[in-house]
Amino acid sequence: MPETFGTSVTSRTVALLIALGSLAYTAWVLELILSTGLDPVRAYVSELAAADQPFGGLFRATDLAAGLFVLTGAAGALRWLPRRPWSVLGWAALALFGAGTAADSRLPLSCAPSADPQCAARETAGLVPATHAAHAITSTLATAGALVGLVALTVAARRYGWWPPLARTGPVLIVLELAATVWTLTAVAAFRAGRGIWALGAGQRLQVLLVAGWLAVLALSVARDGRRGTPGMPGTQGTRGRA
Repeated sequence: MPETFGTSVTSRTVALLIALGSLAYTAWVLELILSTGLDPVRAYVSELAAADQPFGGLFRATDLAAGLFVLTGAAGALRWLPRRPWSVLGWAALALFGAGTAADSRLPLSCAPSADPQCAARETAGLVPATHAAHAITSTLATAGALVGLVALTVAARRYGWWPPLARTGPVLIVLELAATVWTLTAVAAFRAGRGIWALGAGQRLQVLLVAGWLAVLALSVARDGRRGTPGMPGTQGTRGRA
């Protein structure tokens, strides 16, 4: 059965939104050319968007754009693309990632604790605005959504015969993302316990870079299936999948 115009356009629209989200999610690399005053080996990525930082508004805007692009793309996939158990879980988790990232941008840190000892002391004493705690919650939700989405959509790609680029690279990305997440969480715990930085910034930057890379692979995979016909529809490779 030849692909229809509708399924092709829908897949390409979802792919475009996710690709734009991936691009916006890498905006932190602008720190390489901007004088942020933060050490990328030590500082949280979120500190670039802190309320007292010179380019905070820019990074909050790109975080908001990234979250909304991904959220809209995931919602479109849930509404218009074929639904199987693993793909529904994956797209829902991706929507959570998008919502958490957008919420992060609206709940910025008030200051940069890795670069400002007074800020770190106030944070330890609980004297910072409630947005710090709220930001930690939304960041955790975004990270969880990214991890679950990566795993679930990779399983969907391999189980149902969909999205060859993701099916090939997904397992490697999962291992690397889990390693980067463990590094980041360990470094955060050490920093909060007063035991040093442990290259917290480098670990977190690797973590978010891998998420952006996964989003790019996912966008490419969905776009390619859009050219052939939506996976899971009659006449496409998705009909070989299992529930």
